[in-house]
Amino acid sequence: MLKYFVPLGGFLLLVALLAAGLKLDPREVPSPFIGRQAPAFEANQLEAAGMLASTSLKGDVWLLNVWASWCGECQREHAVLTELIKGQNLKAVGLNYKDVSADAKRWIAQFGNPFTQIITDPQGKIGLEWGVYGTPETFIIDQQGIIRYKHIGPMNQKAVTEKILPLLAELRKEAGQ
Repeated sequence: MLKYFVPLGGFLLLVALLAAGLKLDPREVPSPFIGRQAPAFEANQLEAAGMLASTSLKGDVWLLNVWASWCGECQREHAVLTELIKGQNLKAVGLNYKDVSADAKRWIAQFGNPFTQIITDPQGKIGLEWGVYGTPETFIIDQQGIIRYKHIGPMNQKAVTEKILPLLAELRKEAGQ
């Protein structure tokens, strides 16, 4: 009798694990960077002369959005991202990832520039240091330079409403703003 229940129990356990896995959000990839100091960078700016260093952003809550002109999902998220940045008066850095600067400039001219500054990462070195899987990805960094949130994939209204806006309110409250 036991020889029938052991395989059946194993099968039911497997079915339960698969069912639980189907309920997980594939965009919720745990990041080892959450709660840690954001990796430092110094990079060329896309549309302005000179470099931008991440150290110049300390003291502010800011957003880093990883995007590229070749990324179709980046175009899909653009309106939501633009509304978030402008609506929250949020300092936002665009990280143009593994892209050709001329293509990125054309993309910005066509769709608009919601970013405070855009930096270029043609070889993907900065993205690698930040643990970027692909484009688009968005990070929220607090006043002390700690990564507090990472969104993988196109930004959507649900993430803005349920996660980002409450986090921004909390960070601003902590800063006394």
